[in-house]
Amino acid sequence: MKKFSLIALSVLLAVALLAGGLAGYAWHWSTKAVDMNAERIQYVVPPGSGVRTIAQVMNEAGIQVNADALVALARYTGMDRQIKAGAYEAQQGDSPRRLLERMAAGDMVQARLTLVEGWTYQRIRQALRESPHVRQTLGAVDDAELLKRLGSEHSSPEGLFMPDTYVFVPGTTDFEILQLAYRAQQAFLEKAWEQRSPGLPLANPYEALILASIVEKETGRTEERARVAGVFTNRLQRGMLLQTDPTVIYGMGDKYDGRIRKRDLQTDTPWNTYTRTGLPPTPIASPGRASILATLNPESHSYYYFVARGDGTSAFSANLRDHNRAVSKYILGRN
Repeated sequence: MKKFSLIALSVLLAVALLAGGLAGYAWHWSTKAVDMNAERIQYVVPPGSGVRTIAQVMNEAGIQVNADALVALARYTGMDRQIKAGAYEAQQGDSPRRLLERMAAGDMVQARLTLVEGWTYQRIRQALRESPHVRQTLGAVDDAELLKRLGSEHSSPEGLFMPDTYVFVPGTTDFEILQLAYRAQQAFLEKAWEQRSPGLPLANPYEALILASIVEKETGRTEERARVAGVFTNRLQRGMLLQTDPTVIYGMGDKYDGRIRKRDLQTDTPWNTYTRTGLPPTPIASPGRASILATLNPESHSYYYFVARGDGTSAFSANLRDHNRAVSKYILGRN
């Protein structure tokens, strides 16, 4: 009996030592830095991924983790039920436990994309294509289908997206970013329209967006936006041609080579405001908040003309005679 007790005690001690050893090894493994083939490695956890799938994703990205051990650690700590889908970055020195903690906390990496005031829709699409953080899904989608997905009633996507810096998780789709920009532009435009000055020659928010895009392209000076908007407001109220070069350039499309010639001003297109009265049929660029506000709250004055001075500012005139003098001085270089 005594001999049996000694054997049993020896077995228990061996099991205890083995368990302790395994526990010690597990603790050491969970807190030891993983091997990585770069100092920083980004990886994406797809929605619904289990820990074993995540381990495979990490290994393929160059983060060497033992899948079985990672699964066991995640289950033991309960973090397997807390992991959030998204983009993460592993850093040199990270342990398996630290990697799990980061994913459980949703401590994701973020990317940025800036859509600049005055960009055309095509330039926006180009920026989306060139971003390494944006997942491309719209390659075969035409403008009509895109507008349908956005729920837009307009025939052109031009001007419908708010210029801004968008922060997003890498792997976000091009459509999702456009949707954010579209909703931001619509919400801002609707609010600005409600607070517009009375008596404007604009029938609806879309017409305001069209005129704002012209203001955006005509001046980059904050202090001049409302004055430029006032010039176009005055012209519209009197039924005058807007005669603004940016609309002509937009109508020329790929034919524009950096110069506008007399024949370009005389060649009719839907956007040529030298040959057609009123507003063009669509915006010609993406107006920012300042241009929209200036358009809906223009400066009240008697100016009908303006010309660039060459230093970023403009000379404004109330009549054609003074305007021709300004053109002679600032464009033709005659005093």
